[in-house]
Amino acid sequence: MRHLEGHLAHRAGWLRAMVLGANDGIISTAALVLGVAASNATRSAILTAGMAGLVAGAVSMALGEYVSVSSQRDSERSDIAKETWELANQADHELDELTGIYQAKGLDRGLARQVAEQLTEHDALGVHLREELGIDRESLARPLQAAWSSALAFAIGAAVPMAAAAVASSALRIWSVLVVALVALVALGYTGARLGGAAWGKPVLRVVVGGVAAMAFTMLVGKLFGAAVA
Repeated sequence: MRHLEGHLAHRAGWLRAMVLGANDGIISTAALVLGVAASNATRSAILTAGMAGLVAGAVSMALGEYVSVSSQRDSERSDIAKETWELANQADHELDELTGIYQAKGLDRGLARQVAEQLTEHDALGVHLREELGIDRESLARPLQAAWSSALAFAIGAAVPMAAAAVASSALRIWSVLVVALVALVALGYTGARLGGAAWGKPVLRVVVGGVAAMAFTMLVGKLFGAAVA
């Protein structure tokens, strides 16, 4: 029977992908929009650049997550195949290895051997994967899930500064994007912390400080580049 206590570690994979995607979407798109706006570009040019950044970023996030998580999955499958072969061909050695693991955890040799034998009879592959490799067959890497969740999160995050840039007047566009992006980053940091069961102060501070730095630097570059080509 699976352990049903309400821990939150099982959320780590998809939560990381969602928070990273949304954070990148907000910051990169807001920075791009602000950089182009700071160069005194037209509304059409700003929105075109922002939309291009949204699409390119979402695709890049999806591909990056897919490749990364696929590599992790391939490694897991290789380890599972190796462990399966060892259990079939070196059963005594594997039992000794498992006994040694439980001894290292504090059990005396007799009890460690008994535990190892009983768990091996119940689910030899599962217990060796968990104890030797830290692999749980019920939570293996899922490349497609990571890819689409990251892309969707990026697109949603990027849509926030894009919407602000689209509806704001020329005089207020930069300030509107800045304020909306900062509010979104605060909300993202708070939500990510709460979903992960952590205190929210430091996560919020991290995403806000990083976002402000990225947007300020991009605005400076846009301003200088716009003046240089004017």
